[in-house]
Parts: sequence; structure tokens; C-alpha cells
Amino acid sequence: MNKSEILIIDDEPQIRKLLKIILESNDYKVIQAADGMEGLHLAANHSPGLIILDLGLPDRSGHEILQDLRNWYEKPVIILSVLDSEEDIVKALDNGATDYLTKPFRTGELLARIRSSLRLNQNVELQQKICADDLEIDLTTRNVYKEREMVKLTSTEYNLLTLLAKNQGRVLTHQYLLKSIWGPGAQTETQYLRVFIAQLRKKLEKNPNLPKHFITESGVGYRFL
Repeated sequence: MNKSEILIIDDEPQIRKLLKIILESNDYKVIQAADGMEGLHLAANHSPGLIILDLGLPDRSGHEILQDLRNWYEKPVIILSVLDSEEDIVKALDNGATDYLTKPFRTGELLARIRSSLRLNQNVELQQKICADDLEIDLTTRNVYKEREMVKLTSTEYNLLTLLAKNQGRVLTHQYLLKSIWGPGAQTETQYLRVFIAQLRKKLEKNPNLPKHFITESGVGYRFL
């Protein structure tokens, strides 16, 4: 059996049964919850490698369950929901969802998203250094190098850098970054991000006016390449 255990949180018995068949046939271990509170309990007791979460749960909103999970659960959470509005997708990503798929789903795509999420999480857990062209981030010593020369960063600059770098290629929304670095009360303070992204570009980009590492996704957030 695959060492990865997947928790399904979904109130539809047919969906849980289908997912269980698909996942177990691909060598994943499966545990299931029919509502949000049971899901939180199983997540706390089993610490699964990945969670598949529905947003339309009978006891609490899946968005609320995701927020509760992200207070302590750092592994991938894939949203699988019939809700397909931009508002729901952005809100889930803001709250820390790793990925978002809508029902009905394609089996091959779901399995590919699961493999990608697990692989990325494993790479992050194993990484001691993150290298990106002329940059090197040593996660053990918390030292950052540009063209092999150490660059002095403040604690906040370093935390923002590593959050972006550990999610290489993924767009992190303004709200997600603000909540992660400054806390829930700062989710509207977008000027914080503008200031600190500008400082990181000045210190770490060859040309801060033409950044190639800290990429702005207009109106959404930032991506590290």
C-alpha cells in the first residue's frame, strides 16, 4: 500500500464510495468523514498525508473547516466541490487550500492533482535549501545568498520570502500572504505587501524594475519563480 493516507470529508455517501474505490485502487489508504466536525477529529487523530474536502457540509461550512484545519494542519488540502464560483474558489485559496476541483470531476485529473500536491509537500519537507537561479535560501541556517553573497533580511522579509519560495510557481493571494505573515487582522492591509515585496526585489532581484523571481499577479497576489 502507498504510505500516504487520504482523508475524505464529504457528506455524500456515493461520492465517498467512489473516491474510496479510486484511491484504494491506486494504493492510497483512505479514511472518511460525513461532516466537518468528524473530519476535524479524524484529521487530528490520524494526521493524514492529504485531505479532500467538500465545501457543502451539513454541520459547518467547508470554508470554516478549512480555516480550522489551517490553524495546525500544514499538509495538502484539495477542495472537491460542486461550488464553482470565482468567489468560492478565491476564498478557499485565501484560506489555504492547496488546490480546487469542481464536481463532476475526471478521475485522471484528480489523481494527478493528488500526486502533484503530495510531491510538492514532500519536497518542501525534505528541503534544506531552495535554489532559484542566482538565489539560495538555506532553511536550516536561515541565511539567504544572492550570487553566493549573503544578503541580510529582516525577520518579516525572510518569512515572506520562504512562504513564497516554498510555494514556487503557485499564486498566493494577497489575503493568504497577509494572514500567514501578519495574522488574520491584517488581511486588508495590502500596503504591507507592496512595501515588503519592493524591499525583497531591491535586495534580491538583479533588476528590481524587471523582476524575474517576485512576480505580481495583478489584482490577485504574488508568485515566486
